[in-house]
Amino acid sequence: MGAISSLLAWLTGFGSASPRVLWLLPLALIPLATSGRHRAAIPAVSAVPMDPVSGWIRRALTTAGILALGGLVLALAGPYRAGERITRIGIGAQVSMLIDRSGSMNETFAGRQPSGVEESKAAASRRLLAGFVGARSHDLFAVTAFSTAPMLVMPMTDRHEAVRAAIAAIDRPGLDYTNVARGLALALSQFGPEGSGSRVLLFISDGAAVIDPRVQDQLRATFTKLRPNLYWLFLRTKGAPSIYDRPAGEDTPQAAPERHLDLFFKSLGVPYRAFEAEGPQAVADAIAQIEALERDPIPYTEIRPRHDLTWVAYAVAGLGLVLLVLAALAEADLSRRPAPARPMSGATPRPAAMRRAA
Repeated sequence: MGAISSLLAWLTGFGSASPRVLWLLPLALIPLATSGRHRAAIPAVSAVPMDPVSGWIRRALTTAGILALGGLVLALAGPYRAGERITRIGIGAQVSMLIDRSGSMNETFAGRQPSGVEESKAAASRRLLAGFVGARSHDLFAVTAFSTAPMLVMPMTDRHEAVRAAIAAIDRPGLDYTNVARGLALALSQFGPEGSGSRVLLFISDGAAVIDPRVQDQLRATFTKLRPNLYWLFLRTKGAPSIYDRPAGEDTPQAAPERHLDLFFKSLGVPYRAFEAEGPQAVADAIAQIEALERDPIPYTEIRPRHDLTWVAYAVAGLGLVLLVLAALAEADLSRRPAPARPMSGATPRPAAMRRAA
C-alpha cells in the first residue's frame, strides 16, 4: 500500500499548460489500425516462411509511429512536473530584530557626530547585523525599526538578500523619542504559529523609555504565549549610565529607564540576556555570542519550482520519427536510375540521318 500511495502521489504531481490538447492523444493509436509501409502481394500466406525478425520490425515501427504522434501531442500540451514544498529540519531560529532608530543612534559611541573613519552606532549595527544574517543560512528573519512609532521594514522571511537590503535601508536620520513598548509589540507579532521552531527577539537600542504598566501587562502576556529568547544589545554611549547602575537618588523608571527596562525583561519569565557594548568590536563580540547560543533545530520549507517537460515529449517524438525515416530509407532503392523519357504517343521517330541534317 505504501508503494501504491507513493506512485499515486508521484503521478498526481504532473500537469499540462494546455490540457485541451490532450484530447488529441487517441490519434497516437492510428499506427495500430493502419500502416504506411509498402505492401507486396503474395498468392498465399502459407507460401511465406515464418520470419520472427520481420515481426519484431513490424512491432517496432508501429511503436515508433505511436511514439511520434503521442510525443508531438504531449509536447503541444506543454507537460510539466508540478512544484512542491519540502519541509526540512535545519539549525537556526526565527529571529525578529527590533532596531532603535532614535536620533542618538546617529552618533558615535563617544556621543558625537561621526567624522572621518568613525562609525555611528546605527552604521555599526547595520554592518554587523548584515554579517549575522549571512552566517545563518536556515534562519528566518524579520526587521522592525522604531523611534516615536514602530515601522515594519521586513516581515518574517527566509529571503536573506531581502533581509540584508532591509537592514541597509535603515539609514535615515531618526527622531528624538524612543517608544519601546510599541516596537516590542510589533516585533513580537512577526513570529510564526506555535510549534514553528525556536524564536529569538533581538533588541538593539542605545537607550530605553518608560513603559506604561498597562502596556507592560499586555507585553507580558504576549511574551508568555510566544516564549521567545530575548537578547538586548545595549549600545552604551561613553559616560552614559549602565543598565546595572542604581541611581544615586530615587530609583524610579523615569530616573533610570534602562535599568528598569532590564528589570522588566527579567520579570517576563523567558530566557533573557543583556549585552552592553561600548564600541563596534564589543557589538561584534555580542552578536557572535548570540549566534553561538541559537543553534536549535528549526523546521523550514523549501519551495521547488515546477519543471518543464516539453523537451522530454519532443525527444520521444523525435525518436519515433527517426525510426520511421530510417525504415523509409531502407525501403528506397537509392542506386536505381530513373527510366529515360518515352516519346509521346502518335509521334513518328525521325531517322538518324534526318536528325543529323536538321
